[in-house]
Amino acid sequence: MIAAMMTAANAGARVTGWGFVVFAIGSVAWSLTAAYTDQSNLLLTNLFLTVINLIGVWRWLGRQARHEDGSDKAVRKSRQASNAPALFSASAAVGANVIDASGEKLGVIVDLMLKRDEPGLAYVVVAQHGLGGVGETLRAVDPANIEFTGGFARSKMSGKELDATPALQADDWSSALPSTGAGDPGAPDRN
Repeated sequence: MIAAMMTAANAGARVTGWGFVVFAIGSVAWSLTAAYTDQSNLLLTNLFLTVINLIGVWRWLGRQARHEDGSDKAVRKSRQASNAPALFSASAAVGANVIDASGEKLGVIVDLMLKRDEPGLAYVVVAQHGLGGVGETLRAVDPANIEFTGGFARSKMSGKELDATPALQADDWSSALPSTGAGDPGAPDRN
């Protein structure tokens, strides 16, 4: 149960990786139990799970942790360099809290929609309210209204202004930043 909570928490590569370590210890223990009690099906199942768990350990404590470290170092270097753009990790943005100027939480970033034909963000998807996806409202926010900084995103919009932006359907997002004006003839098509 502890391993499941560690891997499901999505609290970073290292927490997830150590969750797989706990899973691996459990599958090794069950493999030993199966071997001593002559239960071949239990043994085969847990040997297979041990292999899967070791792949999880390699991926999250090895590969993914190195990627996170590289990203973090690039962000730190960009803060100190005068001739480089200020960087923020896209993977760190997803799941980041969105706060207003007073520090009040407005929502959580669930995705960044990138422009395919030119560099830049088309819009930032922010989930408001709800718990674990139940009862939440998704909003497409202009990236110009979001400042990515130190583990969170600061909104240049107030909560009321964010509430006034068009809501996205959970399974049918806009092809471009939706217009906030009602009846705007230049509003992008949703398809």
